[in-house]
Amino acid sequence: MMKAEKYDVVVVGAGNAALCAAISAKEGGARVLVLERGPVEKRGGNSFFTDGAIRVAYNDLNAIKNIIPDLTEKQSESIVMPAYTESDYYGDLMRVTGGRSNPELALQLVSKSYETVVWMRDQGIKFELNEENQSFLQDGKRIFWGGLPIKTEDKGVGLMRRLFARTEEMGIDVWYGARAVELVLERDAITGIVVEKDHEVVKVETSGVVLACGGFEANKEMRSENMGDEWEAAIVRGTEFNTGDGISMALAVGAQKFGQWSGCHSIGTDYNAPKVGDFTKPGDIFKKHSYPYSIMLNNEGKRFVDEGADLRNYTYAKYGREVLKQPGYVAYQIYDAQVRPMLRKEYDLEEATYYTADTLAELAGSLPVNQKQFLKTIEDYNNAVQDGEYRPAEKDGKGTKGITPPKSNWALRIEQGPFYAFPVTCGITFSFGGLQVDATGHVLDKEEQPIRGLFAAGEMIGGIFYENYPGGSGLMSGAVFGKLAGSSAAHYTKEKVDPIKHY
Repeated sequence: MMKAEKYDVVVVGAGNAALCAAISAKEGGARVLVLERGPVEKRGGNSFFTDGAIRVAYNDLNAIKNIIPDLTEKQSESIVMPAYTESDYYGDLMRVTGGRSNPELALQLVSKSYETVVWMRDQGIKFELNEENQSFLQDGKRIFWGGLPIKTEDKGVGLMRRLFARTEEMGIDVWYGARAVELVLERDAITGIVVEKDHEVVKVETSGVVLACGGFEANKEMRSENMGDEWEAAIVRGTEFNTGDGISMALAVGAQKFGQWSGCHSIGTDYNAPKVGDFTKPGDIFKKHSYPYSIMLNNEGKRFVDEGADLRNYTYAKYGREVLKQPGYVAYQIYDAQVRPMLRKEYDLEEATYYTADTLAELAGSLPVNQKQFLKTIEDYNNAVQDGEYRPAEKDGKGTKGITPPKSNWALRIEQGPFYAFPVTCGITFSFGGLQVDATGHVLDKEEQPIRGLFAAGEMIGGIFYENYPGGSGLMSGAVFGKLAGSSAAHYTKEKVDPIKHY
């Protein structure tokens, strides 16, 4: 085993949470090393693949202008931007998780969201309005909805580009092709980390480690063991390197499992999407998120969810698993000509898989479905659609009556050809189960006491998300807890404080 030079803080991972931790630790005066398991051309973790939407609590448009200083007064005059307060954010988080989100972690996420985005801005991250997916034009005004009005410039690619630029600017070392495999614990405190790099094993001496290398979503065995055998069939939407290494290392030194290990963020994604994230085609281009305007049928020709139960932001992260429950792990989003122009841009990309026909009978004939039941389901749905005003940018209450499952909003009869079917399967984004940490990023042991020198951030924190999550909360959680963990680690390594007494 080769012995490397010593670092104050070692950050395992190189996505949004990890680099926020590294930058924060460097700001705290620490000498920092970042370990990226992938090669340089595959750096950035799951963050590289995101659409860049980031959920933040804010009081008014002026708060948004502070984040996006390029927003002109003239542009501002045409914007209607409802406030999204800390109370709104906390309420949404608790609502979609069934009240199970850990209150201490949830409050930290929500209360630190705005100041963390401002801090990211100060690090050189560029933000812009999320106009395409979270607003609509009405009477010359751009009206925002859904509590998600900002995103990073150039999506996740731009976020990671700027975070790496800031890392380099600050003199933070990054090792590529470096896989952390073991934490060194002596006298109940972290003293080092073992790394596989360039076919050699290297021990790095350090008193502070921040684990921020994602969950276990890219590990088939761990998915099957914790979530069920069917999850072996799920497509991995992000990096292939999130195989649970950080979680396993932490458990080996006394950390405890926490959160919903049987749950994950999963969506309906193109049936022919790559089996793991393709770094040459970033930006979440295979998702299919206009499903609230569709009805979704399985191979048996039956519906299985209320497509219009809520705004997309609050259902997309849980509907992937519903698709995975269907025969063949496939479902078909059905649209007609009156809805097709309203669909999001991903439906128009050359990568999109779809079938089209002038009649529903022809469409059914082109699909590997029970054609008789398929046509009956659509007929029953059409007969159940109630009158009302169709308002696609808000919950309109235009639903169905007398069918199960119902469609609660955006119910239009499927009757105008041509007709379209977009096949989708389940794509897993990240696992919800992870480690227990306190509100400042310290990893806790089985007695819920901090393990000295060990911190965590990002997707490997358990206890925040259960069953579902509000869209844009993943990047926000990564940044908030990355910044906190990096600061905590720097403070600990500089002062060698006892976290049990000081945090």
